[in-house]
Amino acid sequence: MVEEIRQDGKVILSSEDGFSVPMIFNNLCGKNFIGKEYKDYIRYIAFGEMGFKPVIVSHYRDGVLYKNGTIPEL
Repeated sequence: MVEEIRQDGKVILSSEDGFSVPMIFNNLCGKNFIGKEYKDYIRYIAFGEMGFKPVIVSHYRDGVLYKNGTIPEL
C-alpha cells in the first residue's frame, strides 16, 4: 500500500512502509506533540525542512483520501 501526505494537490511525502506517513501526519496535526514541542516541530521541521504550509494537509492510501487535518499558522 502506498501512503502519501498531500498539500494543495501535491505529494509532499510518500512511503510504502505502513508507519512513516501515518506518524508524520499525526505529528503535523498535533496528535503526537503539544504546546511548545508541537510549535517547534511545525516551525522548524514541517515548515523549515519539509516545505509544508499552514493549510489543510491530506493523508491518502493507494490514491484514496483517508483523512484531512490542518496545520495551523504560528
